[in-house]
Amino acid sequence: MTTSTVTAVLDRIVDDSAAVVLLETAIDGEDDEAGNDEANENSSGKEDEIDSGETGDGEADEADTEDPVERQQLELDLESLPEDGRHEGAVFEVVLEDGAVREMRYRPDEEADRRDRLQDRFNRLSDRLPDRD
Repeated sequence: MTTSTVTAVLDRIVDDSAAVVLLETAIDGEDDEAGNDEANENSSGKEDEIDSGETGDGEADEADTEDPVERQQLELDLESLPEDGRHEGAVFEVVLEDGAVREMRYRPDEEADRRDRLQDRFNRLSDRLPDRD
């Protein structure tokens, strides 16, 4: 039995019933944590298998120079997500057991940190370049 813990982001909600989440895996093969079997009240208990036919393009996100990651797309029932994380951009800690989702914990602090980093990056990109004479 293989257990791993990864980060996931709720990418979009489809028809108010399906949640499309992106599972993030470090390209160097290291997960956030491994072997975490601890239960949590926000656990979904969802046993969906990660279907290789449902994955994204598998390419690294090279937009940032920070820790490139591979993203896999997974569609879940919206009701299986912790209630406070049922919105686009929500960040979760996901425990996978043999490729199946066993637990999902909403991470509001990580979500806020990501939003702040994205806003900072947008602000830097939107600064005008100096005129060249």
